Amino acid sequence: MEMKSQADKVFESVANACQKAGRSADSLSVIAVTKYVDHNIASQLVEAGVRHIGENRVDKFLDKYEALKDKNVTWHLIGSLQRRKVKDVINYVDYFHALDSVKLAQEIQKRAQHKIKCFLQVNISGEETKHGFSIEELEKVLPELEKCDQIEIVGLMTMAPIEADEATLVAIFKQAKQLQETVKAKKIKNMPMTELSMGMSGDFPLAIQEGATFIRIGTAFFN
Repeated sequence: MEMKSQADKVFESVANACQKAGRSADSLSVIAVTKYVDHNIASQLVEAGVRHIGENRVDKFLDKYEALKDKNVTWHLIGSLQRRKVKDVINYVDYFHALDSVKLAQEIQKRAQHKIKCFLQVNISGEETKHGFSIEELEKVLPELEKCDQIEIVGLMTMAPIEADEATLVAIFKQAKQLQETVKAKKIKNMPMTELSMGMSGDFPLAIQEGATFIRIGTAFFN
């Protein structure tokens, strides 16, 4: 019951943010990031109405996938992925949020047994500690990524600095949206670019305001 109550609070907060932004709650998917809890808690979230589960690490992803594979769950791998681990996990993933190099794309292309939905990770803030293509790199790699017909690049993913103020957050999210639209306008065959993965527990209302279609919520589900 406690997890149901907490999930209801999160969904209510998301609905309020959508309403404030003039958007339908149906235009957004909420990913519960379960990296700090075991599969029993993740199962309680699913029972509470969560339909999207996100994991950062391959081992944690596979553990929860095995435990919950019979439930109605859409699976998101949201953390960085080493090329040597692609073969272990990629065919269980519904959405991969951290495609950050051409070499990784080529490894996914090699190992995929069906088309994999991916987000290109972009490092808009320029932080050295974050993975992802720089804005300048992104356009240069598109021709190589277009060759990967087992990858469907559904959109962009970005993360804002944890300590960023509201003006900085808005600027980063707005730039991500503009970049998404720029790539979408190129009409590249395997890049529909309709989605935008951004916003976490501390900043998701601003991400929703600026056009996020997937938000990644962890601590708000468990506090």
